[in-house]
Amino acid sequence: MATSELSCQVSEENQERREAFWAEWKDLTLSTRPEEGCSLHEEDTQRHETYHQQGQCQAVVQRSPWLVMRLGILGHGLQEYQLPYQRVLPLPIFTPAKVGAAKEEREETPIHLRELLALETALGGQCVERQDVAEITKQLPPVVSVSKPGTLRRTLSRSMSQEAQRG
Repeated sequence: MATSELSCQVSEENQERREAFWAEWKDLTLSTRPEEGCSLHEEDTQRHETYHQQGQCQAVVQRSPWLVMRLGILGHGLQEYQLPYQRVLPLPIFTPAKVGAAKEEREETPIHLRELLALETALGGQCVERQDVAEITKQLPPVVSVSKPGTLRRTLSRSMSQEAQRG
């Protein structure tokens, strides 16, 4: 399957208003595909010969930054589709109704925003249930210092043999 692509780049700059616009997109894709329902297969068992031929078509996909997509077969008409709008931001912009109101008068933050804020604080390195290192080390078992390497091995071997005797 062979594919050719044509991409577009548009850029504008207004020095007076200090504005700039830049966009890039894949505009046209032309690909060769096997044509559905158009194949020929012959087989001659006496001569041990086979012949197979598959029809091909050129599919065209055209995209635009205005969310319009055109699809079709080269040489035939293209079908146009209006793609659904995608929001750029993951959440709608939230503005409180009463900005200058006291804390008691304000509405509660929606649940999904509270959960998102909790996740952001967790990812930002701020932990609500933070513990000091001393508190964490209190929960760990005491460290046993070994003066001779052989004493630890004997203790382990005895306990392992006792486990084996107990079954």
